[in-house]
Amino acid sequence: MNPEPHLIRYSAAVCQTDAPNPIDRKQMRSNTDRMLTMVDAAVAGAAPFLPVRLVVFPEFAHAAPVFPTVRELLEKLTVPIPNEHTERLAGKAREHDVYIQSGTLLEEDAKWPGVVFNTTCLIGPSGILYKYRKVNPWIPYEVHSSPHDLPGYDEPLFPVADTPIGRIGCAICYDWLFPEAIRQLAANGAEVLIRVSAYMDPWGATEPMSWWTTINRARAIENLAYVVAANQGASLRLYPPYSWPGGSQIVDFDGRMIAEASPGPGERIVVGPVDVSALRHERASRIGHHMLSHLRTEAYPVYAKHAYPPQIVDPAERTYEKNVELVRDAKNGSN
Repeated sequence: MNPEPHLIRYSAAVCQTDAPNPIDRKQMRSNTDRMLTMVDAAVAGAAPFLPVRLVVFPEFAHAAPVFPTVRELLEKLTVPIPNEHTERLAGKAREHDVYIQSGTLLEEDAKWPGVVFNTTCLIGPSGILYKYRKVNPWIPYEVHSSPHDLPGYDEPLFPVADTPIGRIGCAICYDWLFPEAIRQLAANGAEVLIRVSAYMDPWGATEPMSWWTTINRARAIENLAYVVAANQGASLRLYPPYSWPGGSQIVDFDGRMIAEASPGPGERIVVGPVDVSALRHERASRIGHHMLSHLRTEAYPVYAKHAYPPQIVDPAERTYEKNVELVRDAKNGSN
């Protein structure tokens, strides 16, 4: 615990995974088993130093969309939330008094029949604090739905949790290539921005195309926020046709790299300090380089025009081919 109650300073642990991708719901349990062990290791490793209060896992840590159709995903891998996996993580959060950003789950929801969401949950000692559904699936390959595209969807797209360790928001992988998505989290109050990703080579953590690092640092700078980013560490053998470079990172509100896992596949736990008190001081005292308060919203008419998707699509019809068609229509302005 913090020696001075008015200070909010703790360690965050980013835990990148390297596990076989389940092909049915039963196989997901072993992934969750390993994640619980990694939480124990992260907490124990930091115990003599600045204690861990936040643990973050990457996209697809629980299950990846290894089937190409919505029908197969619904038959074999989707789960409702809450479920046994989130309950076990909640038990671990209570045991260690930590907050855990789960790996993503392929979610089914009775309110939205036939829809697959790619979802991550922030889980604390009291249970689930929010669930975030990926707003920007990695099209054309990902066939799960964006909540943005569902007529009548009325839940917050970018929830933020106010916790004893700061105001926390999360977005998933490709979401981070859209600066407006992360800006909305900051506008909703987020101080610690969590990225759960399965960011593959060649756009990963090494030059000449280190998009992973470039984007993490840019989003921290432009939103005056910490970025805690966990990337998938699976090898090509486990999740073809891509290899997964890891390189999980913690970046401070000025874009400084606080901690970084060595690039390359494999399990890693990297731990670094998050000083929310310092962040709040900077946000309150800065005049320059405070982009959140310098934003001229009316200057950007691009957001007044609808772009994607150019048409409403039945979620069950989401396929690689359909996504390609929608992208082409959007490029041609067919909306």
